[in-house]
Amino acid sequence: MKEKIWQQIVNVRSKAPLVHNITNYVVMNNTANALLACGASPVMAHAHPEVQDMVRIAGALVVNIGTLDEYWVNSMDLAIQQANQMGKPWVLDPVGAGATGYRNDVLKTFVSARPTVIRGNASEIMSVSEEQAGSTKGVDSTRQSDDALSAARLLAGKTGGVVCVSGATDLITDGSRLLRLSNGDPLMARVTGLGCSASAIIGAFLAAQPDDPYLACVAAMALLGIAGERAARKASGPGTLQVYLLDELYSLREDDFVMELKIEENAEG
Repeated sequence: MKEKIWQQIVNVRSKAPLVHNITNYVVMNNTANALLACGASPVMAHAHPEVQDMVRIAGALVVNIGTLDEYWVNSMDLAIQQANQMGKPWVLDPVGAGATGYRNDVLKTFVSARPTVIRGNASEIMSVSEEQAGSTKGVDSTRQSDDALSAARLLAGKTGGVVCVSGATDLITDGSRLLRLSNGDPLMARVTGLGCSASAIIGAFLAAQPDDPYLACVAAMALLGIAGERAARKASGPGTLQVYLLDELYSLREDDFVMELKIEENAEG
């Protein structure tokens, strides 16, 4: 399984897929650099006259609702419609789900469009699934990944897609398969937008491997977790972590990846 996951990383590096991001303006630079470092090519475009054309040429779409306004919501809606029409994979990052009524209403519309992958923290996934309220502190989770396991399964069943609950342990499920990843480092939570970078990287892996979104999501989260863990060993704080993280995404080798990957399949916790 570890070698199979590594092959997805090789695919991204060799294919250099174009990923169309309609994301929040807090993290645009971070996510673009993360995509470049892992071998993909980013584009950030939200203008109504061109957004559908961008989807046509991209391998995948990433929709991140972090800094919503009406214009961007319309851009996202146009892009999602185009992606679904063309059968292209797309990722929904439900940043801050549960925080406001407006945000929740937007998410209901987007979830009904059946994203290929939904990635969020435990509070966000619990809120989006509507199984129960997920307590949120702004865009940060106040719940642990395991708290959202049943919500993630429910949401995967509702959308027919893959759901990733990110946290100290990442849970990934398509409703039947379940996998846990335990890589990463607590220092990563001190850098804004690493969850957003995770969603963007998932988009790159979906573009390179559209036939198995579950495997693509697993590989993307594994790469980011191991890169973050290795970066934290060298970093003196959040600032240097960002620099080393990009280096690790770019230069991580197979032997180190296979040795450090902490993976547990079909584990109920």
